[in-house]
Amino acid sequence: MEKERVESSLKNRLSVYGASDYYGFHMPGHKRRMGELGDPYKIDITEIYGFDDLHHPEKEGIITRAQERAARLYGAEETHFLVNGSTAGILSAISGCTHLGSGFLMARNSHRSVYHGAELRNLKPWYLYPQTVDSLGINGGILSSDVENSLREHEGTEAVFLTSPTYEGICTDVKAIAEICHSYRVPLIVDQAHGAHFPFSEYFPMDALKAGADVVIQSIHKTLPALTQTALLHIQGKLVDRERIRYYLSVYQSSSPSYVLMASIDNCMEELERQGGILFEAYIRRLERFRNSCDDLKSLQLLDGEFPGEAAICDFDKSRLVICTGNTSLTGEMLMKSLRSQYHLEMEMASENYVIGISSVADQKEDFMRLSMALHKLDEIRSQKRQQKEFRESREAQWLGKAETAMAIGTAMERETEWVEANKASGRIAGKYIYLYPPGIPLTVPGERVSEELCAQIKSIFEAGQRIHGLDKDGRISVIR
Repeated sequence: MEKERVESSLKNRLSVYGASDYYGFHMPGHKRRMGELGDPYKIDITEIYGFDDLHHPEKEGIITRAQERAARLYGAEETHFLVNGSTAGILSAISGCTHLGSGFLMARNSHRSVYHGAELRNLKPWYLYPQTVDSLGINGGILSSDVENSLREHEGTEAVFLTSPTYEGICTDVKAIAEICHSYRVPLIVDQAHGAHFPFSEYFPMDALKAGADVVIQSIHKTLPALTQTALLHIQGKLVDRERIRYYLSVYQSSSPSYVLMASIDNCMEELERQGGILFEAYIRRLERFRNSCDDLKSLQLLDGEFPGEAAICDFDKSRLVICTGNTSLTGEMLMKSLRSQYHLEMEMASENYVIGISSVADQKEDFMRLSMALHKLDEIRSQKRQQKEFRESREAQWLGKAETAMAIGTAMERETEWVEANKASGRIAGKYIYLYPPGIPLTVPGERVSEELCAQIKSIFEAGQRIHGLDKDGRISVIR
């Protein structure tokens, strides 16, 4: 009975897991050990006297001062705390920078929340397609020339949206693209959810704010010691209507923002202000030792940022641990399961040909040594290489073909739909998002015309047993009647 009680209670299961020897190379960045808030119930309050109001901050209020400290740390003109994650910041930025039905230029490899933003505003999205890293089957960067050509072609574009870094740590040349956007008097919004740590060492890629973006959204809980759901939205320059963005922040965030989460953000900012240099210097030494220890892996490969052909890649975030399995008999999912079951190491995400781990300042020497040892042991017994045909087909899981947009996302979402088998969907208009999660990038979007290549891709992913969202239980695709 006691075991059943523990299993049926989320709190109890979390407590048991927290006391175990499982270690996570995944978000949140505090790694269940860094950051001290005490008993959360003791500091869980509402907007009482003396504690300010996130949605209506006082001129000298405590939340105002906390946000100003964050702005100083990041070099922003204006910074806002987000307690509904980067999603709330992305929705607010898009809504604040566009008008209903206007043109919107966005990277096709954006997170689904960006598409939701376009849907809610009934925007006309024009897509920027990333280059590809063929050897890995992952998205590269966005060409600045594609941005300029698209802005020239699509007059009336009200905002440009990029994701940098990607889930795999790949960065686009934000600086060059920001200059192009500004020459057209169009604001640049950057989803830098996975790069909140960039400003704290030159070891990491250039921060999007420093590169000139007008609005930058960062999930500090992903790579910094802060609680899940905590994020920041930064604004600079004169191209955006700040009052509109502030308004939408109050729309997309809870009207009862958590003081526990806000305290976690402020505590993280205080630690970075007080000893960020020391923390990051020590962390980078540990990270580099780990990376060097993986140089002698024979079959597994730790991605080092060297990409043949470049694929419009400006930089690579070395805190991102991308472990490739293409030269082994393992799939990414198999490697992730082995690390979990044999070594009690939980990674962030598995794709067909690689596993992603997230490292942070909270990871200690022994944590990196534990992962290195596990990888070396698995490397010894997994040297058989997969057939080239199998590898070539599996690496297409994140392929983003250039689809025809038949109608706006918001319009498509209002239409009646039906489920059809994948081999009968070609030529029809998609009625739902279909995406792998993580990373949450749609393979198809409502309003896009379904291609034969996409049908084959979706069928292959579904049959391989990967988690794919947007299909029904039989693997059918939703299309507009």
